[in-house]
Amino acid sequence: MSGGSSIDLVIWDIGNVLVRWDVRALYRTIFDDHDEMERFLAEVWTSEHNLRCDRGEPYEDVIADVVAAHPEYEVEVRAVWERWIETIPGEVPGALDLLREVKATGVRMWALSNFSLETFPLIAGEYPHFAELDGMVLSGEVGISKPDPEIYRLVLERAGVAAERAVLLDDSELNVAGAAAVGIEALRFTDVPAARRALRTHRFCDS
Repeated sequence: MSGGSSIDLVIWDIGNVLVRWDVRALYRTIFDDHDEMERFLAEVWTSEHNLRCDRGEPYEDVIADVVAAHPEYEVEVRAVWERWIETIPGEVPGALDLLREVKATGVRMWALSNFSLETFPLIAGEYPHFAELDGMVLSGEVGISKPDPEIYRLVLERAGVAAERAVLLDDSELNVAGAAAVGIEALRFTDVPAARRALRTHRFCDS
């Protein structure tokens, strides 16, 4: 990447942008029946339960609620905490190289992620990606999650950057729309080659 950038901050999502996140990577090892696994994730341990944890509720409390409602699935529900690390199958291919390319331009880099403060320490020291960042805002710390506009404003405030001088990479269409609504240029992340092309086209080249 070359000079000529008109921005001061690149904001990175974490899950499925820097490292892979896949709850099914865990539950495929627990359920033999694919349809039963999908019913479990739709009706028992749902995305809303995961979001409660990401917003700062203790896993212990959320799991207790779910087990009380679905005692027949207690072992499977407790696995989401006891074996949480299995939901992170590895890094997103090429993400570390892209981080370092962007950092070499002198642009500051922060993370903004819906992530539990209980689980983030389990990966913080395992991936060098996080050492490349200048700061981060996690939903579990602030009790607000994307796409709430306040969490985007918070990362801008902490970084000391105006919305029009920031760009965000996120794999969620809803989160991209949330960032755009507060004036951040938001790019839907699909893979590293596409993100690299988008950053070059939008901000990181002279022509």
